[in-house]
Amino acid sequence: MARILVTGSAEGLGRATAASLLDDGHDVVVHARNKARLSAIGDLLARGAGRVVGDLADLDQVRGLAEQAEVLGPFDAVIHNAGVIDGPALLPVNVVAPYVLTALVPAKRLIYLSSNMHRGGKPDLTRADWSGTRETLSYSDSKLLVTALMAAIARRWPGTLANAVDPGWVPTRMGGPSASDDLELGHVTQAWLSASDDHDALVSGRYWFHQRTEEPHSSVHNEVFQDELLTALADHSGITLPHH
Repeated sequence: MARILVTGSAEGLGRATAASLLDDGHDVVVHARNKARLSAIGDLLARGAGRVVGDLADLDQVRGLAEQAEVLGPFDAVIHNAGVIDGPALLPVNVVAPYVLTALVPAKRLIYLSSNMHRGGKPDLTRADWSGTRETLSYSDSKLLVTALMAAIARRWPGTLANAVDPGWVPTRMGGPSASDDLELGHVTQAWLSASDDHDALVSGRYWFHQRTEEPHSSVHNEVFQDELLTALADHSGITLPHH
């Protein structure tokens, strides 16, 4: 049995992932943006899930969420599932929060939700407003950055299994009703990577789609770009990745 934290688990893929892991007998900690959102995961809590609360768009609340998680840990895996598709919170939620939680919540396995849209992103940090006062980059840009973050972690922390997952274009609230991929498959890869002892799952630095590895944007494995990203995130958050 593994202890696994799933961010953004009040709905959509995060909720499906948490429920699937509970079904498999794992010790799951779910996350909601605020206490009012806990009602959406009342059934998961009733089944024994732990919970943390915090708005990932607010850096102070992300630190507070990490403190809550520390009480409930240690974790075997963290699934960085939470995300937004647009608006000023795009970078704080999609990139800054995963970085901060990676630095502050240790785990043996780290899974970051990416998207095939990351291939349309630009490896340019000069316009990034990490604080979220305005929207400066696109969703594609944010997913390129979080995928590069995954690759940086895999390189910096060889004892940790870090991977990124494209769940497909699925009909969640974010994906919309016209999404063409299978919602039932959308959570499978990240749940598998977080807990399976299958040989194929015990790898790091990969980009996955439906339990198959694919080649990501060429900048993802550019070490200079990775280091620039880590420096920018450390400067903004005041939190430096610990050495492993």
